[in-house]
Amino acid sequence: MLAVSHLAKSVPGQGGTARTLFAGLSLALAPGDYVAIMGESGVGKSTLLNLIAGLDTPDTGSIVLDGHELVALDDDARTLLRRRTVGFVFQAFHVLPYLTLGWNVALPLLLLGTPEREALERARGMLADVGMGERTASMPRELSGGELQRVAIARALVHRPRLVLADEPTGNLDPDTAQQIAVLLRTRMEESGAAGILVTHSLAAAASTQRVLQLTRDGLHPT
Repeated sequence: MLAVSHLAKSVPGQGGTARTLFAGLSLALAPGDYVAIMGESGVGKSTLLNLIAGLDTPDTGSIVLDGHELVALDDDARTLLRRRTVGFVFQAFHVLPYLTLGWNVALPLLLLGTPEREALERARGMLADVGMGERTASMPRELSGGELQRVAIARALVHRPRLVLADEPTGNLDPDTAQQIAVLLRTRMEESGAAGILVTHSLAAAASTQRVLQLTRDGLHPT
């Protein structure tokens, strides 16, 4: 499903010199695998997710997603592959404030060309699956943080992605709500059979995954 090999990435540092985030990074995920990636702030956790999703390019190394080498694809091809294959859950939710919850969740399907009626029907079903079935017509401003994250999970999974990338999805939530969201995300991924990567600072959230890896400049290491 995902094969990352010998990945390296640098970013501009002070004085114009390059700062290495990580090098020699390798990771393999099969369908159903769910791992947490932890590490200090600034080590490159979010950058790694962006590389895996094809939103950024590595300095060296290989990323094969669903049988496609990302570096070999142009921007349009990477965008299409990402839409079909990847679901994102973000810390800041990124729920569009001017759309109802139903349209927010339906959006990934609409971008893939799914007819409106079918997209909205599947969106309603996903909202029901995350406990928000009665809020399809609600606007995001009417929701709490935990409810918004439930909507974000529904949107990430509605198009049945093969890989789910979750970037600090519990970071803005109180501990009880964070635990509920971590369990909900794991449960929905298990049901869909998707592979997943959870980037988190939270030991409690990391405990919801199958294994935990530490990101350092030398790559990923089991904890």
